[in-house]
Amino acid sequence: MRKLVILAVVGLAAQLVDGTLGMGYGVTSSTLLMLAGLTPAAASASVHVSELGTNLASGLAHWKLRNVDWRVVARIAGPGAVGAFVGATVLSGLSTASSAPLMAAILAALGSYLLVRFVLGVRPRLKKALTLRFLAPLGLVAGFVDATGGGGWGPVATPALLVDGRMAPRKVIGSVDTSELVVSAAASVGFLLGLGAAGVSWGLALALLLGGLVAAPLAAYLVRIAPTHLLGVAIGGAILLTNSRTLLRSFDVPDPARFAVYALILLVTVAGLGVVSRRTRRTAARPGAEHHLQEPVSV
Repeated sequence: MRKLVILAVVGLAAQLVDGTLGMGYGVTSSTLLMLAGLTPAAASASVHVSELGTNLASGLAHWKLRNVDWRVVARIAGPGAVGAFVGATVLSGLSTASSAPLMAAILAALGSYLLVRFVLGVRPRLKKALTLRFLAPLGLVAGFVDATGGGGWGPVATPALLVDGRMAPRKVIGSVDTSELVVSAAASVGFLLGLGAAGVSWGLALALLLGGLVAAPLAAYLVRIAPTHLLGVAIGGAILLTNSRTLLRSFDVPDPARFAVYALILLVTVAGLGVVSRRTRRTAARPGAEHHLQEPVSV
């Protein structure tokens, strides 16, 4: 019982992070389940089953608060489902260890770019709508990584859409979270076909689900009211920190050096949040400031 309560709290925290930053639920929960003794396939299967409920609750909350661009959801969810199903069915015979450093390097670079862009207040210049040509490959790759890695839909899709610059961060997060319901369903079907019902730890999945359901509405509300650039800096710092950890471990960097890098990233992120917060307060009293803070302005 104690383990289930702990898992429920972890599910709550993971969904709060995922719902506000657009990533984190799968990676956090899968890591914990593997530490509890589950195989990577069983951990990913259990997490994706729990995400069926948390993604539904999160999507409804984001939709109610108008954080969702349904055109993006329609174009990215289908390819994401295909990638997730393929990734789930081949996970037992697939090793992603060799590709992990490359993926981490790409995501760390995206995180660094986001930090610089949002701290400096750079605004998007692109005015055309996101196309299927861009969203379909992104969804396919993100879905595959999500299923094989026990999480990855948010870490891949969210930074890519933010870097593209045609959507406000709250719209990116809401759309990515909402479309993840379809991705989780496809991955769950793939795991059930590959592992059978016995391959899912139903009790652990339920505990994660209950915690996530509590956090979903709160996370969606925080995204709605949070200034655009504060979200961007927080997301960039989270991406950079998590993927730097993967990179440094892949190259066997000694602990003191790794911890120094982590501390530096945290320091830069906190400093960036301070800069953006001060800029937000200065512009809050200007005419049209509310729109300015919530939506990006094309120039």
